[in-house]
Amino acid sequence: MKTTLVIVESPAKVKTIKKFLSTNYKVEASMGHIRDLPKSQLGINIENNFEPKYITIRGKGPISDKLKKEAKNCDKIYLATDPDREGEAISWHLAHLLDLDMNKVSRIEFNEITKTAVTNAIKNPRKLNINVVDAQQARRVLDRLVGYKISPLLWKKIKKGLSAGRVQSVAVRLICDREEEIKAFIPKEYWTLTAKLTESKNKKNIDAKYYGTLNEKVEINSEEQMNNLLKDLSEKDYTVNKIKKGEKKRSAPLPFTTSSLQQEAYKKLGFTTKKTMMLAQQLYEGIDIKGEGTVGLVTYIRTDSIRISDDAKKEISEFITDRFGKEYLAGEQKQAKSGRKVQDAHEAIRPTSVVREPDKIKDSLEKDLYKLYKLIWGRFVASQMQAAIYDTITVDILAGEHIFKATGSILRFPGFMSIYIEGKEEKEEFEDVTLPELEEKQMLKLKKLEPKQHFTEPPLRYTEATLVKALEEKGIGRPSTYAPIISTILARGYVDREKKFLIPTDLGDKVTALLKEYFKDIVNVEFTANMEKKLDDVEEGEKNWVDVIKDFYYPFEETLQNAENTIGKIEIQDEVSEVICELCGKNMVYKQGRYGKFLACPGFPECRNTKAIVESTGIQCPKCEGELVMRKSKKGRKFYGCNKYPECEFVTWDEPVKDLCTKCNSNLVKKATKKGLTYKCINETCDFEKTNDK
Repeated sequence: MKTTLVIVESPAKVKTIKKFLSTNYKVEASMGHIRDLPKSQLGINIENNFEPKYITIRGKGPISDKLKKEAKNCDKIYLATDPDREGEAISWHLAHLLDLDMNKVSRIEFNEITKTAVTNAIKNPRKLNINVVDAQQARRVLDRLVGYKISPLLWKKIKKGLSAGRVQSVAVRLICDREEEIKAFIPKEYWTLTAKLTESKNKKNIDAKYYGTLNEKVEINSEEQMNNLLKDLSEKDYTVNKIKKGEKKRSAPLPFTTSSLQQEAYKKLGFTTKKTMMLAQQLYEGIDIKGEGTVGLVTYIRTDSIRISDDAKKEISEFITDRFGKEYLAGEQKQAKSGRKVQDAHEAIRPTSVVREPDKIKDSLEKDLYKLYKLIWGRFVASQMQAAIYDTITVDILAGEHIFKATGSILRFPGFMSIYIEGKEEKEEFEDVTLPELEEKQMLKLKKLEPKQHFTEPPLRYTEATLVKALEEKGIGRPSTYAPIISTILARGYVDREKKFLIPTDLGDKVTALLKEYFKDIVNVEFTANMEKKLDDVEEGEKNWVDVIKDFYYPFEETLQNAENTIGKIEIQDEVSEVICELCGKNMVYKQGRYGKFLACPGFPECRNTKAIVESTGIQCPKCEGELVMRKSKKGRKFYGCNKYPECEFVTWDEPVKDLCTKCNSNLVKKATKKGLTYKCINETCDFEKTNDK
């Protein structure tokens, strides 16, 4: 009996795909890359056209041996790695490992892990796309040259353990530049004026904003200007001058790409980019669903395309028509606007079957997987629905020569909003603003004028969501790189996360300043975006990957030598804390470690005292006389434990509050749930619980 070997990347896919194939097929996982550049050396032969030196990754020997053994016993081999550059490169490495004929390699790919997609892929194998492999190889070589050439310079001039990256350094620069904008920002004063009015018939209230005069819009920039305006408006009659009715459409959102999924999951669910991609990968690879077995719930999650397959369009059309009515079904899908080539071989991120509704499979999903799947499902359905339509009215109100404007809108047709509201819009709550029936020339009664002073505000610091948006808009990185970029700059201590905002550290500022002075191209947004375009050109077969590397490397090498000779030692002062070292009496300083910040004695190496950073809660431990303090886990998650640890091992993930339990007088803990804020007794033997609506 002839047997066929199918090689995928992860064990989770193995479990899902095995269901779809007969016993003639064996499915094995490579566990990601099987070969890579060595960690201990540059691994690139610069003199020989930048030839990479690939070795089997440490620890992958047994996997490599197993794949070779299975390959010898099979009549045919299908390489079924992910449908992107990285996946194509992994297949290329596997072909080398298994000594396959590059002209006869059977490469298959599927955008979703479903029986139809997998069986169709096996019916339509193709050769390896060497242009795509070359594009990934060029990226890997570029990143290795930048990282392994600049990082030792940073170790020598600043401190050990630092790194520079072709894309991560640009991300840090964006954050540093935003901080400089904020520091340099000079607030400007401006005023607004609201007229509180009533109409005589039904005594209904109207709020109208000052617009200007009959001739022009007027900005109010000082208290003196406002006082003069108020003086001019005194004793004026208020009359309806003009009524304009119309309609406003709120377009349905596009289906998710990697970037928009990361942004929306951050805004609506509070997920970091790393968490979003981890959960999305699980949904893609397969979840055990009651009554179905293991199925892939969403399509491939690393994409910048909004394309939808014909089969998916047919299914969603039937679903929307049956569920909402034909009038809710949209026409032709909008196209994404992008300044660079979109990898349109992929689809948008969507559910593999729209009839697999989130609430129907909720019992089979962990809480966060359910939340993310529901977000993807809702966004996809909404993207294929009609726009929401509002009836609008604008009323110009005349007071002497001055114009006030009152606006109202009422939702006439909900369209896509029947099922989905975007994160940024959720804050608006879509409240209808109604105005009373008015007629032109109608007199209104002024109740009062409300002047308010304002000041312009500096640009907001980046959050993970807005940084991803900026990277995408500026053409920096690819869908697969956004989450690793953010994780890296946080782990390296170049950036801190305060609440939801990303703030550069002193180290991040100094490294960025050095790179801006001596390696202008490395941290130049336009240069980095142009390099991404060149990599796209390599993928399209329009450029040779070695030529792209040469054009970059030789000028870079000269810059590197100049920096080596010019830069002196740069001192980074540790931030001093108020915590006293109990061993030697010195004020401890903040240090950046593998798992974030910690306190260390500046007397090192004579004094090696270190401490975790804790935050007092002022609440007594329920198990002893100690105090509960906030700490952080290695993954950065907050938890609360006794300050007498390890003598007392009490811990809780829920935030303790000073409110007391009405049953046993212990403190309560709170957590956010779908019902609102839930308060439980910290005493594990007490069953007290109450819920407050958000």
